[in-house]
Amino acid sequence: MQYISTRGNSPEVGFNQAIIEGLAPDGGLYVPKTWPKLEKSVLENAKTAPYYETAAHVLHAFAGNDIDFETALTLCKQAYGEQWHDKDVVPLKQIAPNLHLLELFHGPSLAFKDVAMQMIGALFEYILAKNNTTLSVVCATSGDTGGAAVEAFKNKKGIETFILMPDGRVSEVQKRFMTASGADNIHALILDGDFDRAQAILKGFFGDKTFVEEVKLAPVNSVNFARIIAQSVYFVIAASKAGIDQPADFIVPTGNFGDAFSGFAAKMLGANIGNIVVANNANNALAASLESGVFAVTGESKATISPAMDIQVPSNFERILFELGGHNAQEIVGYYNSLKANKTFVIKPETLKNIREIFVPSTIDDEGTRQSIKACFAETKEVICPHTAVGYASRVKSPVNGAQKIILATAHPAKFPETIVEVLGINPDLPPHAKDLFERKEKFEKLKSDELEIKNYIKNNY
Repeated sequence: MQYISTRGNSPEVGFNQAIIEGLAPDGGLYVPKTWPKLEKSVLENAKTAPYYETAAHVLHAFAGNDIDFETALTLCKQAYGEQWHDKDVVPLKQIAPNLHLLELFHGPSLAFKDVAMQMIGALFEYILAKNNTTLSVVCATSGDTGGAAVEAFKNKKGIETFILMPDGRVSEVQKRFMTASGADNIHALILDGDFDRAQAILKGFFGDKTFVEEVKLAPVNSVNFARIIAQSVYFVIAASKAGIDQPADFIVPTGNFGDAFSGFAAKMLGANIGNIVVANNANNALAASLESGVFAVTGESKATISPAMDIQVPSNFERILFELGGHNAQEIVGYYNSLKANKTFVIKPETLKNIREIFVPSTIDDEGTRQSIKACFAETKEVICPHTAVGYASRVKSPVNGAQKIILATAHPAKFPETIVEVLGINPDLPPHAKDLFERKEKFEKLKSDELEIKNYIKNNY
C-alpha cells in the first residue's frame, strides 16, 4: 500500500512511514493512493467474529506488505484485550425501533479515542522495535484524545508523550486522565488559548523538519491515518450487526471530522453504510459549510458543554475535500492558503455535491444538548454524555425513513458529571477501574500557547 499527500508535493510512502510521520512533509495529510476492499466474507463475518479479528483484516488491508495478517492479528489482540471492559469492545445497543447506540466508551479512558489509540500504541511499539529507534509522540486535545493517548503510551519503552490541552476547556475528569497517569514518559502541558490554537501549534511543529528529526516527532491526532484505520473498524462491525438489506445511517458527533471520515473509510472498504450525519455543537463551521458551500472561521471556538467538539477548523475535512474533489491537490492548497489568508474558502460545486451525497449536516447548541440528554433518558432510560446527546438530537437528520440509525456514543457520561447532575439530577458513577481517579497524584506544566516555548520544553524532555 502506498500513501500520498493531499497537497501533492511529497513523495509516495509506504504504510509504516505514513504512520510514523503522521503528517506529510508538505503539510498535507496522508491518504491511500488506492482504497483497499475487504472480502465479502470478512464483511459478513464481522457480525459475529471477535473484534480483534475484524480489526486485523482492516489493518492488514491498509498496511499491505508492511504488516502481514498474522502480525496484524497479534497487534490487534494486544490492542483489544483485557483493558476493555465489555466483551464486544464496542457493543451495539438497540434503544428504540431502528435506533441504536454504538457504545465506544468501554476502554481505559472511557472515550471512543481509546479504540484508535490502543491500536496505535501497539503499532508504534512494533515499528520502533523493528527499527531499533525511539519516538516523541505529540497530541493536541480538546478533551478525550489526550486521555486515550496517555493510556495507550504510558510506560511504553522508547516513547515520550507530550499532551497539549487548552486550559479550562476540558472537564475535570478528562483532565485527570491526562495529568494523573503516574508515568514518567507522560508530559501534560496545559496551554492558554483554545484547541484550534493548540492544533495549529502542533501542525507548525511539522513544518520544522530539523526539529521533527531532532526529537523524532510523531502526531497521534486524527491527522495520523492510523486513527482513521482503527476507527473505521467499528463502522464495519456495526453496519454488519445491523443485519439489514438497506444501508445503515450513522449519526456522528464530531469536531475534527476524524470519526466521520472513518465512516467514509469503512464505506470505501465495502461496509453497508448509507448517510453519515455530521453532528456539530455550536462550533459548526463544518456543518455550516455543507449547508452553504462556504467554509469560514470567525474568532476563537465557543466553550460548550460538549468540549471535545469545540473545534472550528476540522483537520480531516481536508481529506474528504481531496477524496471527493477528484484528488486535486492544487485545489486543496488553494483552499487552505485562502483559509490562512482570509479565514474562508468556497468549496467547488462538484465537490460539494459529492460530499452532500454522503454527509448530512446538523447543529445543536447547548440548550438543545441539554434537552437531548433529558429526552434520551425519558424515552430510553439511557444516560448519555453531552457529545452523544448532540448525536441523539441529530438522529432526525437521517434522511431515509426505515433505515437503521446508529448513533455513536462517544464517551461515558461519568466524564461529564457536572452536566449530567445539572440536567438529570443523577451523578453517574465512574466504572470500577477509574474509581480512584481523583486520588491519583497530578503532574502537569502550564505554558503559553507559544510554538517556540513548547518546542524548547519538548527538546528538554524527550
